[in-house]
Amino acid sequence: MKIAKITAHALRIPVELDITSPAKQTSHSMCVVEVETDTGIVGHGMTSIGPERTIAHAVETIAAPAIAGMNPLNHERIWDKLYWLLAPRGQTGVALHAIAAIDVALWDIKGRALGLPVWQLLGGARSKAPVYATFGFGFYERDELAEAAEKWVARGFSRLKMTVGNSALQRRDEPRPLADLIVEDVARVSAVREAVGADVELYLDANCSLDFYHADLLCRKLEPLGISFFEEPLTQNDVRQMADLRRRTSIRLACGQNEGLAFRFRDLLVSQAVDVLQPNVAITGGFTQCQKIAGMAAAFNVPIANGGAWPFLNQHLQAGAPNGSLVEYHYPAVECSKKLYTGLGEPEDGWLVMPEGPGLGFELNRNALREFAV
Repeated sequence: MKIAKITAHALRIPVELDITSPAKQTSHSMCVVEVETDTGIVGHGMTSIGPERTIAHAVETIAAPAIAGMNPLNHERIWDKLYWLLAPRGQTGVALHAIAAIDVALWDIKGRALGLPVWQLLGGARSKAPVYATFGFGFYERDELAEAAEKWVARGFSRLKMTVGNSALQRRDEPRPLADLIVEDVARVSAVREAVGADVELYLDANCSLDFYHADLLCRKLEPLGISFFEEPLTQNDVRQMADLRRRTSIRLACGQNEGLAFRFRDLLVSQAVDVLQPNVAITGGFTQCQKIAGMAAAFNVPIANGGAWPFLNQHLQAGAPNGSLVEYHYPAVECSKKLYTGLGEPEDGWLVMPEGPGLGFELNRNALREFAV
């Protein structure tokens, strides 16, 4: 079997989030990659949180010619070739996004060729995985957050995640004192906790938007509210500062979804900077690299979890690896996925049952590829 053709689709998909009234409008950009083989098997992958047209251009003009004619089942050989082509000095960003999208498609091909779902190829540790709903975004007012949280619990979700930090460092020129933002974050988290009660697990995500002082301050103020983990509390996932913050707070810390190369995860583990590691197959170099990161985390007795959205890809890693855990049911990303794919699973009582179909277990909606092209 040989790679015959690679096609990249740059997309922007608008979605409506109607769990509150009035509904909120948002969108996601992404790059979808299709890899065709000379046997007729076609695999698909995707990446996001990057410049979709630039990534698509890199895939089609640089990566595709380099791996044409190679056996798609030799994913390690292909991954190494793409690394030395796109990121020979350890760059990440666009390079690793492109590799991730291609690698996911190769694993989809492998599953289709062997008649097995990817989660079984990755180890088949469990046939279902727990989910948490990422619901609480900065565009919600405080009362809307509480309303949305109650409705997600009513839908059967007992694990919820909300954002804090509200792009604080990025918006310093407004100006707006960060201390005021911390006060508001405490009020917002308190409103959600009051709305859902003590038995619902509550997670936070600052999207790398805080400095050390304000992240530490926020942790100290929120510790009494029973936070299950705090994701990306610090700008740049600064390893030294993450380790310092972890020693100062009782809240578990998590990060990794936007890291591109395995050495960054090694440094987080060696420095004892995280309680939960979060490689994302759509960003962190695909399944080939994320499987290595999961194994590295297991050697440190650290669990992995899905951060950075795209649950229907990442469910395979979380169910395949023995130290896998949570899948992120990210509200906007899920709504995008429902437009982009057919055959997706639905959580039941807070769990996603793994697909039994070969490869990723779902198909591309070709009308969506045309409708949302940019």
